[in-house]
Amino acid sequence: MYTLANKELTVSVLDPVAERNLTGTRYCTGGYIYQIEDATRGPLLAGPTYPGSFSPYNGQGIPDAFNPNPLRDEQSAEGPHLIIGIGVCDLTTDQVVAPCQWEVNQDDGALRFCTEHAHQGWSLTLERTITLTDRTVRSWTRLVNTGPAYVPLRWFPHPFYPLPPGDEFIRLNIPVTLRENPGYDLAPSGFIRRKAGAPADGYFLALDHAAQNNVSVLQKHPVLGLVAATCSYVPAFFPIWGNTRTFSWEPYFERLIAPGQTTTWWIDYDF
Repeated sequence: MYTLANKELTVSVLDPVAERNLTGTRYCTGGYIYQIEDATRGPLLAGPTYPGSFSPYNGQGIPDAFNPNPLRDEQSAEGPHLIIGIGVCDLTTDQVVAPCQWEVNQDDGALRFCTEHAHQGWSLTLERTITLTDRTVRSWTRLVNTGPAYVPLRWFPHPFYPLPPGDEFIRLNIPVTLRENPGYDLAPSGFIRRKAGAPADGYFLALDHAAQNNVSVLQKHPVLGLVAATCSYVPAFFPIWGNTRTFSWEPYFERLIAPGQTTTWWIDYDF
């Protein structure tokens, strides 16, 4: 496990080689934030099964994922797929066939994970950087399309927060509406809240929004009271999910990356 630490927070980040048993075909293996601990108040993040059993699919902490758009040759639908940030995968058996190789560098306050992908018609480089400044953790990503084919990119962060007291979870800086559903509604305070009798085993809901600017999230927290996050981008698809152990939100970043094009984005988590 790699760590970033100051007098207030310790950020634990998975080693993509030594801790490969904690990864799979769902989450990016470089820059996977496994836990953040407050120096006096303990762990600040959760997971779908935390603190009990762990599985690579469920994950914990703040993983992120490129897996909604695995890259494959259109002529070989059943063949191996490239999942950015993971490697070549056989999705019929849910196995990583050829994991990507990360170069990892650490200095004061920053961890940098760099890898290259080349599979069928695609070629790209990926850099993931995790920084810690005071009580802010930034997850920064750069992708460079070095091949001749367009890269359809769909990425999302999946922060898992412990459930706060009460039923209110998050408030956004963008207007949202919630279609009729059994899991969530909007409280008079403007926070999205869990309905009484919501499904205990977890409920997923895609928010309807018309964002014209980057999104910020206020999240109620059982230890700190209130935490925040800010994305550098306007979200496309924006679902939320929670069960009896955790609550999460997933603002998708979507782009079509042309040959030779570079794109960068980031998200700040303020504790």
